[in-house]
Amino acid sequence: MAPLASLAAQAVLFLLPFVSAATNKTGLTFTSALRMNQIQVIGTHNSYHREAPLSEHPTQAIFLPSVQNYYYSHPALDIQATHQSIRNFELDIFADPAGGHYATRLITKISNLSCAADQDLQRPGIKVMHIADMDYHTTCKTLTTCLNVVKTWSKAHPSHVPIPFMIEFKTSEAQLAVHGGASQIPWNNSTLLQGLDDEIRSVFAPEDLITPDDIRSENRTLEQSVLQRGWPDLESARGRVLFLMDNGPVHPVRDAYIAARPNLEGRVLFTNSAPGQPDCAFQKLNDPTGAAQANIQAQVKAGYWVRTRADIPLDTLLSNDTTSMREAAFSSGAQIVSTDFQAYGMSTRWDVDYAVRFPGGAAARN
Repeated sequence: MAPLASLAAQAVLFLLPFVSAATNKTGLTFTSALRMNQIQVIGTHNSYHREAPLSEHPTQAIFLPSVQNYYYSHPALDIQATHQSIRNFELDIFADPAGGHYATRLITKISNLSCAADQDLQRPGIKVMHIADMDYHTTCKTLTTCLNVVKTWSKAHPSHVPIPFMIEFKTSEAQLAVHGGASQIPWNNSTLLQGLDDEIRSVFAPEDLITPDDIRSENRTLEQSVLQRGWPDLESARGRVLFLMDNGPVHPVRDAYIAARPNLEGRVLFTNSAPGQPDCAFQKLNDPTGAAQANIQAQVKAGYWVRTRADIPLDTLLSNDTTSMREAAFSSGAQIVSTDFQAYGMSTRWDVDYAVRFPGGAAARN
């Protein structure tokens, strides 16, 4: 397994001052040992996604710009973890408090296709898909189903490094609603956001999670805690998951999520925030190239958790340089490097051999 330093990231080896031993109520420890933010993992973009069947392609081409960007499929989340060494998943979530809001898809009506009743979509609860009514095929239709897949895998592999979930809050498309698609259910709603936290906690017990309350130390903001005390020891964080907000840092969902909870008190997700904000422990910095790489390195060295991207489909595949963004992402030191092509063979549809892998297929490296 190649060390991160060998990829020109020696300056960002996440050095922290010595911290005396401390243990929180769920068993996470904070010592001078290797910390959970001192590793790098590979994640998948739209981890749940399955390509629409050919019968739906013509209608997608009418309503979706650059429709070829949606022509890809990922295996189930547990298969990604076992066979593709993936340790970060991204889920797009849609609110459905009453149930059935997304059960009838506009694309099947327009395409004159039959659509059997789906009991999973009829039940109340958060749904997972890419674009409501138009690009909805997924390996797991509900949030709790997706999470339970990973929980089952986690319990079978209890020594795995912490797995971060990227959560993107979505609503249906207004232009599709005009044609008879699902109406929008905005997420900047305290009841819906509490429902999200509750659904996550219904799957994962406190000892399975890493939450802002676990990281925040006494008399410090969340940001001060990660910059001064740091993240927990890797060994104490093994077998756990954490949740990161994709939307932000300027976004109504983040505003609603931190309302009256500036340090994410009692929350499950870490927000995508900006340095200087009390809730800032995580930043999504998708561009690892050029001067942006130095910024990522500085943020990681300071103590923030960072997610970046190795590729932009299909731009990366169709460019004359398929590897420079990937290598920049690796050497940025970002803890999460996200890709749409985590295995060789996924890009060959476009006559390109490209993948994002660690040497030897490792799941993580430091």
